[in-house]
Amino acid sequence: MMAKLLGAVLAGGRSSRFGSDKALALLDGRQLIEHAVAALEPHAAEVVICGRTDPRWTCLADLPAPDMGPLGGLAAALAYAQEQGFAGVLTTGCDMPVLPDDLAKALIGDGPAVIEGQHLIGYWPASLAGRLLDHLGQSDTRSIRNWIAEIQPRRVVPAAGVLPNINRPDDLAAWRETR
Repeated sequence: MMAKLLGAVLAGGRSSRFGSDKALALLDGRQLIEHAVAALEPHAAEVVICGRTDPRWTCLADLPAPDMGPLGGLAAALAYAQEQGFAGVLTTGCDMPVLPDDLAKALIGDGPAVIEGQHLIGYWPASLAGRLLDHLGQSDTRSIRNWIAEIQPRRVVPAAGVLPNINRPDDLAAWRETR
């Protein structure tokens, strides 16, 4: 029997490199955030949005405070997962419109796991909620790399093929051309 998983789109960034709200940028007639939700849905019993509000989905404010970036969104998702009885959280960024099924399945398992070079795409056991909140309370940095160094994921899954990370308008234009 498969454990009940929460999907979480980390969407609290400022989009400074993009120049506008990249979560709302269009790709194939749908917003990037819609693509991210769709990528998680096959693997999760529920999908939430972290770090922003949007009436289409359940949205979670960053923990322990607003504007904490991806780790604040992850902390909110882990706390919600723990409260709601989810075994873990499968995450992606709002600017990552693709998550191949084989990569998602390779992440889910015993202990935390991330995609090599794309650390916002990961699997995080709900039991890490308190540890991440402690980390955020004790550290001046909110770097996901520092968090990963602390918890030492059990698996770092190689990214087979190209996983787009849309940080700039040029990234979106290049991804459109490759499809």
